[in-house]
Amino acid sequence: MPIHPTAVVDSAAEVDASASIGPYAILSGPVRVGPDCVLSPASVVLGRTTLEAGCRVHSRAVVGDAPQDLKHHGEASNCLVGESSVIREGATVHRGTAAGTATIVGKRCLLMTNSHVGHNCQLGDDVVLVSGALLGGHVQVGDRAIISGNAAVHQHVRIGELALVGILARITQDVPPFCITDREGNVVAENRIGMTRAGLTVSERAELRAAFAAIYRRGIGRNAALEYLQNTMTTDAGRRLLAFYAYPSTRGSRGSGMRLYEPSSSA
Repeated sequence: MPIHPTAVVDSAAEVDASASIGPYAILSGPVRVGPDCVLSPASVVLGRTTLEAGCRVHSRAVVGDAPQDLKHHGEASNCLVGESSVIREGATVHRGTAAGTATIVGKRCLLMTNSHVGHNCQLGDDVVLVSGALLGGHVQVGDRAIISGNAAVHQHVRIGELALVGILARITQDVPPFCITDREGNVVAENRIGMTRAGLTVSERAELRAAFAAIYRRGIGRNAALEYLQNTMTTDAGRRLLAFYAYPSTRGSRGSGMRLYEPSSSA
């Protein structure tokens, strides 16, 4: 596939022969573009950025620019975008702050229009940022999580796997795996549809439903919640929920006792 004659490709860049670089696209610095990647017209990729195979960077997206962090003074940091990820129009992904650190976007992620991934974020695989979603620095997002449109996530927050963050949400504390939040980051339901689509077993889904009922409907505190999980989680998914709660986070989850929607009787 061709490199368009109007594209600007730095001599330090490494571009696979099967990649396509569109009109007025810019590759500046030691960028690495893998097989079958497509850079649309007027897309920009900068610095020590690697696009793995099959990535798509759409028009006006900027990947690998310097972090919006006053502690950054030009250190050589990195940005990695995993295989088959898609970065849509106007989205931005900034590289890490400290020397040698990285911002990482996993495989098959979809960053919709005007979404932002701040410095040193780590996104798992199959993550979706809906248009306008904003991640502050050092945010961690688990596999298959969805951050809805125009939601804003505070720096250092963790979003668990298969979490669904509500539209226009203001997330200042950790969001557990397998849940749905409201605009304030409160847990309001289990993500039952997401868990089913992800292939969690009936036993896993039942154990997680029981855990959310114990923690959020009964209003027990964090220590009691952690003790409950330690004593009851036996499935793989349940143990991942326990590991999330047990992690010594700087942005701990909101207090339990937030009311969930009433569950249905289905698995």
